[in-house]
Amino acid sequence: MSEITKAIQFICDEKGLTFESVIEAVEAAMAAAYRKDFGNRQQNVKVKFDPETMGMEVWDEKEVVEDIDEETLLKAQEELTKRREEAQKEGRELTEEEMADLARFNPKTQIMITQAKEHIKKAKVGEIIKIKLEVPGEFGRMAAQTAKQVVIQRLREAERNSVFDELKDQVGTIIHGIVQRRDRTGAMIIDLGKTTALLPAEEQIYGEQYRPGARMRFLIGKVEMGQRGLEIVLSRAGKKMVETIFAEEIPEISSGAVEIKGLARDAGHRSKVAVWTRDDSIDPIGACIGQRGSRITTIIEALGGEKIDVIQFSEDAAEYIKHALSPAKVTAVSLNEEAKEAAVYVAADQFSLAIGRGGQNVRLAAELTGWKLNVVQNEGEEKVVSSEDDPKEAEKIVEESSSAPLGGTTADKEEKKEE
Repeated sequence: MSEITKAIQFICDEKGLTFESVIEAVEAAMAAAYRKDFGNRQQNVKVKFDPETMGMEVWDEKEVVEDIDEETLLKAQEELTKRREEAQKEGRELTEEEMADLARFNPKTQIMITQAKEHIKKAKVGEIIKIKLEVPGEFGRMAAQTAKQVVIQRLREAERNSVFDELKDQVGTIIHGIVQRRDRTGAMIIDLGKTTALLPAEEQIYGEQYRPGARMRFLIGKVEMGQRGLEIVLSRAGKKMVETIFAEEIPEISSGAVEIKGLARDAGHRSKVAVWTRDDSIDPIGACIGQRGSRITTIIEALGGEKIDVIQFSEDAAEYIKHALSPAKVTAVSLNEEAKEAAVYVAADQFSLAIGRGGQNVRLAAELTGWKLNVVQNEGEEKVVSSEDDPKEAEKIVEESSSAPLGGTTADKEEKKEE
């Protein structure tokens, strides 16, 4: 193995690239260097490099086209300029269809049949021919600099393509990354190792700290190769983040033995996850909580301390609604099937807990079940809070109904007990 082959292999191992992609970058660089020192702009220079022998073949690659006289080309060019100016006045670009009737010839990539036969007698229109070029001497300093720039550019492109191929099928999965910094838009730049990704402001958890150097888990939301290169968008605020972490941490979910039937989330504050299994030998809630709460604790930590309510899914709408309003205890549920609206009755000491701070608990329960919920305190003076009420209005009603002193509602106290 030659020294150059070893060097290329080292680059491949370090950057995670194929040997062929690095050779292509070297050959493109040599072609650029040749054009700089020995060629001209009308040559479509191609190079074949052998890293073992250090030998190289150079040729000018052209497509053979029909002969076109200079006058026809000149008229076609004038007409093309005229059409482009008219299109620009209309604020648009010319289409291929609008240029199809004009004679066109690109001397860099095409050669007319008469000239082609001077090099290859049997050349035919439509063929790609290779015109051998000689290397008259060593490349100069400027050519070497050009080659270096081309190699760097091509290797970056190859590396981006390699990362794109690796990540494009991982959309919707979790990846570890290290927080770098915040940009001017409020997005966080995340280091994924081989590349960086973006965590937009709207995909961040409200109130969560993203300290530079912190290692965190993120959901891969989008992987695209755009005009600016590789674009990777991450998320921590979406429902899919919770669902994916559950699947990662709970074997019964990843195997399909336990299913997530519904999920509602107020990112950074609370999530409600409805689980179900057809296997009577498995406790779906217990599987998610884990021994001594080990599994759910890991999930909560991964979500930055977000509270998680794991509830039992039920085909019975009334039962499902009761479970969804956990940790509050519901005394009765009255369903209006046509309007998909439910009146949920609770005792006075459960009212604030059922509503939650700012109506959060009833709102998440409604989102989880798909029903509009009206929580009714059925003791003493009747009070009602809907899942569609404004958070401030819901909070006001809860405070009025609570006997807690200033500094904390019943919901606050119950939540502190949970913690």
